[in-house]
Amino acid sequence: MPTRTARTAWNGTLQEGSGQVELSSSKVGTYEVSFPKRATDDAGGTTSPEELIAAAHSACFAMALSSEIGKAGGTPQSLEVSADVTLGQQDGAPTITGIKLTVRGEVEGLDAAGFDKAAQAAKAGCPVSKALTGTEITLDAALEG
Repeated sequence: MPTRTARTAWNGTLQEGSGQVELSSSKVGTYEVSFPKRATDDAGGTTSPEELIAAAHSACFAMALSSEIGKAGGTPQSLEVSADVTLGQQDGAPTITGIKLTVRGEVEGLDAAGFDKAAQAAKAGCPVSKALTGTEITLDAALEG
């Protein structure tokens, strides 16, 4: 399996500095990062480690769920996955305090219980979920249509 790489160039202090994170393996983009904007509700055109984790987790979970649905005999028509990664304080330091995965799916061949079972298995088996085991991860899964 391949290794993926991202690179960050940072200039200045934590409070006054800023940086750029580059998705080096895919070369799809370079994005601005800033600690003051990381710690506020208005990102102001910058990304953050938490948003990048959310992107990785939602994509990984969608792939894992698609696989689990297939293993259960279903066929995913569409899956809409979001990941909310919360930055809070713990012992006076910034800490990722929780991740909420939300998925809505249109699936042939599975009922709500089968979909939930597949979603729980995907949450447990997704490589990003496994990497984030020190953080509470919750799941809200429901079929649509």
